[in-house]
Amino acid sequence: MDILQAMVLGLIEGATEFLPISSTGHMIVAGHWLGISQSEENKAFEVIIQLAAILAVVANYSEKFTFKHLELWKKVALAFIPLGVVGLLFHKQIKALFTVETVAIMFIVGGVVFLIVEYLHRDSDYPVKDVEDMSYRQAVWIGLAQVFALIPGASRAGASIIGALIVGLDRKASAEFSFLLALPVMLAASGFDLLKHYQDFAGAQLMPLLTGFVVAFVSAWLVMRLFIRFLEHFTFVAFGIYRILFGGLLLWGIY
Repeated sequence: MDILQAMVLGLIEGATEFLPISSTGHMIVAGHWLGISQSEENKAFEVIIQLAAILAVVANYSEKFTFKHLELWKKVALAFIPLGVVGLLFHKQIKALFTVETVAIMFIVGGVVFLIVEYLHRDSDYPVKDVEDMSYRQAVWIGLAQVFALIPGASRAGASIIGALIVGLDRKASAEFSFLLALPVMLAASGFDLLKHYQDFAGAQLMPLLTGFVVAFVSAWLVMRLFIRFLEHFTFVAFGIYRILFGGLLLWGIY
């Protein structure tokens, strides 16, 4: 992998990880188009840029990492359990689903779901406007919804946001809880991959790794901030439409 490819993949990871448009789906497609093989060294690179995205969450929400917010983190941990259990038990079967066709179909399905949810709630006043005010029951339902993210193209952010909207969190609170929920999910996934590929870092080139890390961190940090501002004025309809168009484009390219 050269530096330009590292920059492109770092940008895609950072820009899509926290938006409801599936970072995994975009990474699969980008890797395919860039002709990047799924070598052990390149898998190690993906771990590095995911860790950069995790660090961006910490940088944006550093004030939440105190004992004052312990109740919030208990809810985050509770919401993580369903995906963690299912992912651990069925990770081999999930890996087998990673195809461009599956990604395309799930892009479209997720887009339709977003449009339906926004249509049904177009005149609703969401009762929970701050993540601190959500209940443990709501956290469980969001965690169950997030399990659908194990299907490539479904989007972890998209699944958790949809779940949050359905149980009563407003758009901003839904997005912020999705950001925080990304921490245990991505730490678990990255930690698991790190254990499998740690020996491949020795053979990896330092500059592409460093470049990808920096680009992923900066883009993720910026996108989270812009996304929250966007949701103060707009809905998720644009993301639903984007998912349908992108998924349709992928299917057209396949067939």
